[in-house]
Amino acid sequence: MDAASLLIFAGALLVAAGSPGPSIAALVARVIARGFRDVFPFLAAMWIGEAIWLSLAVFGLAFVAQSFHYLFLAIKWAGVVYLVYLAWKMWRAPVATDGSVLPRQDTPLRLFSAGMAVTLGNPKIMMFYLALLPTIIDLASVDLVGWAELTATMAVVLIGIDLTWVLAAAQARRLLKSAPAMRLANRISATMMAGAAAAIAARN
Repeated sequence: MDAASLLIFAGALLVAAGSPGPSIAALVARVIARGFRDVFPFLAAMWIGEAIWLSLAVFGLAFVAQSFHYLFLAIKWAGVVYLVYLAWKMWRAPVATDGSVLPRQDTPLRLFSAGMAVTLGNPKIMMFYLALLPTIIDLASVDLVGWAELTATMAVVLIGIDLTWVLAAAQARRLLKSAPAMRLANRISATMMAGAAAAIAARN
């Protein structure tokens, strides 16, 4: 695939993925509430989920998403429910600034499942790959090598964007040292997570 097409794709993805949305809100809320060390299964699921949507579009399987509409709808609502659950846990999380009492961390599998549900059930992401991408790239001419190049480009863009958000959220977390500040951060994170769930639920 020529470099110009990859640059156009990267630019469009940078705009689409870089703008704050439900996935970014969920990611930032998680890092502020719990730190960045256990967030990578969530991130990996987000990247794999976007690779799945890209593959569906490239290989002409958009009809699969339409044929299995109710499956993707179920995935969407599973993600909404889990985000609400995380918001509830963050809101009620105990505050401890000395490290003696820490809330129980979610398992990597649960975080991975949440990230996958949020990504596969996000209509914004689905519409980018299944509706907008064909207007940017001539998908009929994309072979396996072209798919690999698109996937690698997607990974570079998403990793750069998401890690920037993680670092920003981690830096904000370091500024929150007192118990009242941590409690406020937990409440703000819970509100952001609930807002992400509401945004996903409201989109058709």
